[in-house]
Amino acid sequence: MAAFSLPLRLSAGQIGTRFNTWRSRLIADARFQRWAAASPLTRRLARRKARALFDLCAGFVYSQILRACVQLEVFELLRGGPKDLAWLAARMRLTVPAARRLLSSAASLRLLRELPGDRFALDDLGAAVNGNPAIAAFVDHHDLLYADLKDPVALLRGETDTNLSRFWPYAGNRAHARSEAEDPADSGWPPESDDGRASAYSDLMSRTQPLVAENILDAYPFARHRCLLDVGGGDGAFLASAAERAPHLALKLFDLPPVAARARDRIEALGLSGRAEAIGGDMLRDSLPHGADVASLIRVLHDHDDESVRVILAAIYDALPPRGVLLVAEPMAGVRGVEPMGEAYFGFYLLAMGRGRPRSASEIAAHLEEAGFRWVRPLKTRRPLLVSALAATRV
Repeated sequence: MAAFSLPLRLSAGQIGTRFNTWRSRLIADARFQRWAAASPLTRRLARRKARALFDLCAGFVYSQILRACVQLEVFELLRGGPKDLAWLAARMRLTVPAARRLLSSAASLRLLRELPGDRFALDDLGAAVNGNPAIAAFVDHHDLLYADLKDPVALLRGETDTNLSRFWPYAGNRAHARSEAEDPADSGWPPESDDGRASAYSDLMSRTQPLVAENILDAYPFARHRCLLDVGGGDGAFLASAAERAPHLALKLFDLPPVAARARDRIEALGLSGRAEAIGGDMLRDSLPHGADVASLIRVLHDHDDESVRVILAAIYDALPPRGVLLVAEPMAGVRGVEPMGEAYFGFYLLAMGRGRPRSASEIAAHLEEAGFRWVRPLKTRRPLLVSALAATRV
């Protein structure tokens, strides 16, 4: 291996750049790779890095194995305990060899455990799927995302008409408006109609909201407030969770008219009509209802571009009284330990959706301060992979 030396009087940044360049060239060298794989000093690390690279290459196959298990209800079939291969094959309507291929593959991914005597049981990851309906909901929903990612270069170049932009109504319509050079404010989802997209996206949000809501409600004490305004609140899933956690809290929800109509149905069904109301409108052009001393944006800002974020935060600032609090909760970029969630997964998901991007906590804090909020502080959530949170106060 060639000697490594650095010229004198380099800055720390230049030294780091030179070192990283040298290191990358070394790792790419076939002779070094053979040595690292054989040396007792490095072979464990080399194997771990090789496994990580292979997992990146094989990730789509792994996700499709999970998808097959969800569609064939494998985890539900094993909820009560271990089952025989033949019994499972019959329930899944697969041949025994096909069932063995799927179940053994799932066992290699630690979704299942393969037991003696052709028996299979849940492993920890499979049991977690049973305990979190949101996982199965997202697995089903990923059919749209995978179709949009079949040509990632075309997606990056803006050459595709994506499924996700049609699924999420506000993204699809405003993306269409931009392409037609129309005024985005006049091209939102028709408030008088529900063409099925309201139901589809509200159902998905409702199924994935409970675990998110639990983390948010554990991180911030809504009970200290008298009235909550949930902006972009979907069909009221988070509002319902907040109502249970803080029984005295008055509740308001603001979302697109067809979505707000579904929220009113949920409010009535839960017997919350006396303390909750759902108002229909467009947060990018309509004034928000007043009267709340705390507002929430749950998984909203990352769906919007920077200019829309400014409009939304300004509207909330105007709706809150002095010392009112805004809570922003969503998956954020740059969260230590879960970086791929923000940068990779949501980066491409939002690209396919047609608007928005994942932002770091510091970027969101800068937007909040620009809107006039102060005392922006991070809140500790138990599962930052799902959601991170910031609270800010209106002065």
